Amino acid sequence: MPEFEELRVFLCDVRIAHHIRGRIRLKLESRSVSIDVPRAQAREFQSLLDRIPGVASVQVNLLARSCTVHYDPAVIPERAWIDLLGGVDSEAAAILERILHDAYLEAGNAKL
Repeated sequence: MPEFEELRVFLCDVRIAHHIRGRIRLKLESRSVSIDVPRAQAREFQSLLDRIPGVASVQVNLLARSCTVHYDPAVIPERAWIDLLGGVDSEAAAILERILHDAYLEAGNAKL
């Protein structure tokens, strides 16, 4: 599993394609990453998202280079996605980053 900092860098290449309360579709920018996303990396990313408290389901579409996340806005503030992916330093972004970091550590410990 890559370092958490690598995940943060990877998130710079993700944009919000569509967002309604409780459901967000994220798209990987093709200009910054090779067109072929390895299946193992996609499964790892989905596994990480599946571990996040407040996430009900994740569907990854490798062909479309996107994923749809159904989440609980009571756990993950709606604004958190916008702020974190936009590089905005806010309380909402900090909540989501903390949740991602904890899920990342849990995933890494589960592999040991």
